[in-house]
Amino acid sequence: MRKLTLTALLASTLFAPSSWAEDVTLKMATIAPSLGQAITMSTFANIVTENVDGVTIEVAAGGAATVHMLEVANGNLDMSMGSPTIHFLLSNKKAMYKDVEDNEALAANVSQLMAFPWGAYHFAVRADSDIEYLDDIEGATVFLGPQGGGAYNAAKGWIASTTGLVAGEDFDAIKANWKTGFQAFLDGKIDMYVNGCIDPCQQFIQFTETEKVRFIGPEDHSGEAVDKFLGKFRHRAEVPAGLYENQVNDGPVMSNDTGVSIAVRTDMDEELVYQMTKAFWENVGSITSDAPWAKVLTPEYGAKAEGTIKLHPGAERYYKEIGAL
Repeated sequence: MRKLTLTALLASTLFAPSSWAEDVTLKMATIAPSLGQAITMSTFANIVTENVDGVTIEVAAGGAATVHMLEVANGNLDMSMGSPTIHFLLSNKKAMYKDVEDNEALAANVSQLMAFPWGAYHFAVRADSDIEYLDDIEGATVFLGPQGGGAYNAAKGWIASTTGLVAGEDFDAIKANWKTGFQAFLDGKIDMYVNGCIDPCQQFIQFTETEKVRFIGPEDHSGEAVDKFLGKFRHRAEVPAGLYENQVNDGPVMSNDTGVSIAVRTDMDEELVYQMTKAFWENVGSITSDAPWAKVLTPEYGAKAEGTIKLHPGAERYYKEIGAL
């Protein structure tokens, strides 16, 4: 996995307790480095490293959040991407965690520092494609995300619940990682590419430099099957028109979104987590001109802890202090 080492630069004037009075290096794991969620987490690491005295965060990018969060639970990592869904699965010994021993204790050692949007799922086709709705992808070749991952399952579930089309039966969902899936779309080898991200997304900026794109949705996004798919942790979200220069949509397209989080060890020092949370939210506004996607990040959203995961006491203290809780 690729590592980015971020060096502490700016001294904090606030008291640091004895548990981390010496320099500390924290290990963070995130997903593929080209994805918006990884960029958000790396940005957090950079801001904290620059603004909390004695703290350096090393970011390892690549792999699956489901694996990373279990490593946090076991104490092998300090931070990773989390989500209400995967924490619920660990807490209840389901899906990929069905054979995990001491699952409840492990889940208890994963807390939330901040939540942020995954970003609406963008179902993208070329502007000259005859695919106008998700209902039209029967027989098409598509990239939904790496198979077995959360993004793949979310994209597959949205299509199935809104159109009745089943991946592997009604259309071909290729097996590929994020990099090769996007390259297949660039090369014209697949009909549709899917990526959930906070706009503007780097992949669509790159694609629309030379080609026109159309984002598509289902003909109908209502019904019991859709409500069941959305459940407690997903919600409908629109992909607006006019996001990219060569986007041909003349109106918004309905999709879905969910919240994810920066998860930390519950046993991490409370004051340390407080100072990291404080440093990020007090300095994130300074980067929005270079990172316009960061404008959607708010402490009110950051304080949302859904499902079985709880806020770390240090983060909770900060959110209460500023009135976000």
